[in-house]
Amino acid sequence: MTQSSKSHVRELLEDFDTAMLITHAVKGSLNARPMGVAEISKSGELYFVTAAPSAKVKEIQKDAHVALIFQDKKTFVSLNGTAVVVKDQALVDRLWSEAWRVWFPDGKSDPAIRMLKISPIDAEYWDNSGTKGISYAFEAAKAYITGETPDVTEKQHGKVAL
Repeated sequence: MTQSSKSHVRELLEDFDTAMLITHAVKGSLNARPMGVAEISKSGELYFVTAAPSAKVKEIQKDAHVALIFQDKKTFVSLNGTAVVVKDQALVDRLWSEAWRVWFPDGKSDPAIRMLKISPIDAEYWDNSGTKGISYAFEAAKAYITGETPDVTEKQHGKVAL
């Protein structure tokens, strides 16, 4: 994929504030849970807040490969990456959101607070927002009538190595 596809994925991700984080459970199944996006760094890493004594931390320490799923009514992104649990007070101080106090009553200095850093490997996206959605509706109608699959552009769907 092109640099423009990578940039497009980045633009799509910036519109989301929540993702489903999928980890490999200790006994082999998959676990998914919603996570608030704390930050997407300039270099593309994604950060989420978590607590040290959580199942997701144990799962990531056993198998760092994770998936993130982002979705709204017309835009979808599936991202694969590797996760590390980070204990970095300066990072917590910089990213702190008062909404996190629900989970961390001691605030920024709560001893259990950790950050998850996800380094993306690749992503797949489906973008039917704006005029791309109109274009897709036309292609879908055409496909329905002709019995062929819709022809979508790189702006509507693609797989990207990150």
